[in-house]
Amino acid sequence: MISRLRASFSSIVHTERGPTRLTALFFSSLFAEHPDFRALFPPALDNLGRRLFQALQFVIDNLDDEERVLGFLAQLGRDHRKFGVEQKHYLAAADALMGAVQGSFTQAIWTPSLTTAWTELIDLVLHTMSEAAAEDDLPATWGATVVDHERRLDDLAIVRLETDSPIPYAAGQYLSVQIPQRPRMWRYLSAAIPANPAGQLEFHVRRVSGGWVSPAIVNETRVGDRWLLGSPLGGLEVDRESGLDVLMIGSGTGIAPLRAQVMEMAMRSRNPRVHLFVGGKYPCDLYDIETLWHLSLSNPWLTVVPVSEEDENPWWHTAPTPEPPPGLHRRLLGQPGRVVAEFGSWADRQIQISGSPSMIKTTVYALQRAGTPAHLIKHDPLI
Repeated sequence: MISRLRASFSSIVHTERGPTRLTALFFSSLFAEHPDFRALFPPALDNLGRRLFQALQFVIDNLDDEERVLGFLAQLGRDHRKFGVEQKHYLAAADALMGAVQGSFTQAIWTPSLTTAWTELIDLVLHTMSEAAAEDDLPATWGATVVDHERRLDDLAIVRLETDSPIPYAAGQYLSVQIPQRPRMWRYLSAAIPANPAGQLEFHVRRVSGGWVSPAIVNETRVGDRWLLGSPLGGLEVDRESGLDVLMIGSGTGIAPLRAQVMEMAMRSRNPRVHLFVGGKYPCDLYDIETLWHLSLSNPWLTVVPVSEEDENPWWHTAPTPEPPPGLHRRLLGQPGRVVAEFGSWADRQIQISGSPSMIKTTVYALQRAGTPAHLIKHDPLI
């Protein structure tokens, strides 16, 4: 069954406008049968459709790792409570998704065996999500107040919040956020500090060209703004029982979940060795390198290595770039994945990668080409 699902899904992926067609069919079918459901969704569906397709991609790619798939779907179900999703919505979604998948093929290609395989997969997805949502006794959302907004770069801000009550997230996880400037437009942001009893949170946000939410966070967020936060998601964590040391590779604001884990580890007396490669296109993109360097000074198990693709900042970057702290490893040049792979296969490490989807894909490819076993490489779903 897994091979059939992967082959059929791959044909959609590699068909021109295949992913877009599938998600468009899903939403059009769902709203045609249940027009009242439209109020649950934001005005623009492009981003939501992309996340739907990438979630399906993650599930199908990992079908041979049942624990990982079920954990991801359970988290997704708990997260969907923020939309007000109920059992009737899951039942309707099952029919719409099946119709969308079948509509993405010609009748000549679609077979009874594919009907069986996709019916079982969709039932697994939606049953796991709805069951996890029904069993969760935590709040569907948490309120939070912005207490600080620091413009670290022209297109990058660090936002600090205090939640009304502590959120039980693990270092390395991300949360969905809704800001007052963009109601009903949820976006995923990684926490950059571990959870604490005071309910303090920190997010690092880069403005995405053409985006709806990130420009508003960087340009319009003010102290006192009220944010809404969804359930924690993601599975990046250091396995302290594996006996393996750790390799972390982060680029841009992708350092946030790695930073949170390193900060949490610094509270313990014993830790595995950690090599943390901090990447960016330009030297100015290494905006938090000093914080990480200070962490490494008091924690000898941590080695921080800066990496940039270019040796100099772009002409439009007018702010002075701080001098690197004395004793910091010299900055290496190149794409993070290629730079890290030049040191070898890292086959004796547990590996985490965090950054843009393209950075993650190129880094995974570079490591595997260098001989890194795939099962050692972890990253969150690209949603």
